Amino acid sequence: MVTTFHANAAAADVALVAVVEQIADAAGQRLLALYSDSNRVPDRGSMARAARLNEEASSAGLREALIAAQPGARWANEDYETTELPAGEWWVVDTVEGNVNHIHGLPEWCVSITLVRDGEPVLAVVRQPVPGISYVALRGGGAFADGVPMHASEKSTLDVAVVGTGQAEAGQSDTYRRIGESVTALLGSALMVRMQVPSTFPILLVAAGHTDAFWQYEPTLPGIAAGILFITESGGVVTTIDGSPWAAGAGSILFAAAGVHGSVIDALAKIA
Repeated sequence: MVTTFHANAAAADVALVAVVEQIADAAGQRLLALYSDSNRVPDRGSMARAARLNEEASSAGLREALIAAQPGARWANEDYETTELPAGEWWVVDTVEGNVNHIHGLPEWCVSITLVRDGEPVLAVVRQPVPGISYVALRGGGAFADGVPMHASEKSTLDVAVVGTGQAEAGQSDTYRRIGESVTALLGSALMVRMQVPSTFPILLVAAGHTDAFWQYEPTLPGIAAGILFITESGGVVTTIDGSPWAAGAGSILFAAAGVHGSVIDALAKIA
């Protein structure tokens, strides 16, 4: 389906997003060739080998294609996962977002590509090969799922809201504590609390109005860069968990429908 972006989107970015969609789809097809819903891994060694094979398949030519599509844009490597990007244009990419799901035969995996310009996401493409959905967002142009506009929820009270969080990176024991306490805090005030990995999919659910809020402690930039643009372009709000403006390197992030944003902040306020 052809996506009709809002008139405020920059013409150059509209042209670029079509190229990025093709690049993401090609990477997704390489991953799809390795995927089956019967995929299983019996031990940690098998898991590491399967995950590495996926990374290699998705990455093949991906960086070169993106840099050729936008000459001058740089590649954000792992050094920038939790720090601010320097000025200029940067490709922030998760080549297999949800790799753990792929190798266990689950469908929640994707290729996520975001162009960050002077610290702000301006273009995002998420390709989910199973079931075959392309999500695109442009600054000033809107957010879309297979060409259909995405709109955040219009709910205004937390007692009817579906909210959620996600697992932290390995080894963050104090973050595990905060995750558990945050779930407990919301169980008493929200309609439903979910926990999902990876972060891209629950963020997209908030952008589409299926759910109403998602928060994460100690996020990494590849896991949230696309989501920031999808939420803001769908009418939602992005801040830290305490309501401060979000910036790279912040220890938390909250994506929410505008009507429940403040209530989620209040519910999480006592967690140190």
